[in-house]
Amino acid sequence: MKFNFKEIFTVFMVLFAVIDIVGNIPIVIDLRKKVGQIESGKASIISGIILILFLFLGNSILKLIGIDVSSFAVAGSLILFFIALEMILGITLYKQEEQTAQTASVFPLAFPLIAGPGSLTTLLALRAEFKVENIIVAIILNVILIFVVLKTSSKIERFLGPNGISIIRKVFGVILLAIAVKLFTHNIKDLFI
Repeated sequence: MKFNFKEIFTVFMVLFAVIDIVGNIPIVIDLRKKVGQIESGKASIISGIILILFLFLGNSILKLIGIDVSSFAVAGSLILFFIALEMILGITLYKQEEQTAQTASVFPLAFPLIAGPGSLTTLLALRAEFKVENIIVAIILNVILIFVVLKTSSKIERFLGPNGISIIRKVFGVILLAIAVKLFTHNIKDLFI
């Protein structure tokens, strides 16, 4: 097995941009305020497992339940759209279920924020272009980075302060909204062909 570091770097950067763990810091901070401490290791490992499993089984699972990649991406873009609206407008669009640190580490943190429709759809696209072993290494590197960001989110919050968090939340909300729109427009046309 020969690794191609250029491929690993490219896949890492694409996944880093789509997962956008830095942009999710405001969501992580909000979640931590609601449920207490988040289990960073658990969230990172579960999201890594979801990403790697989807890399191998994604197309088969979607075909089995009769969903094409474009439909999955459009549905994911709508979820991202509503999360972005919440970030930008400072509102809550969906009813919060009672969550503990354990359940919040899995949902909504590991899925759909980290291993969400955007990153899962991206993995299917990357698989068509790059070698699987390079994608796996890039996923593992992203998971390590996710763990570090989740573990240090309280320090980041103290450094930025409430105003900094609010500004970053709105800026990354707009970026997330743009990603949602791009994901939607790129895939919606495939549904009508």
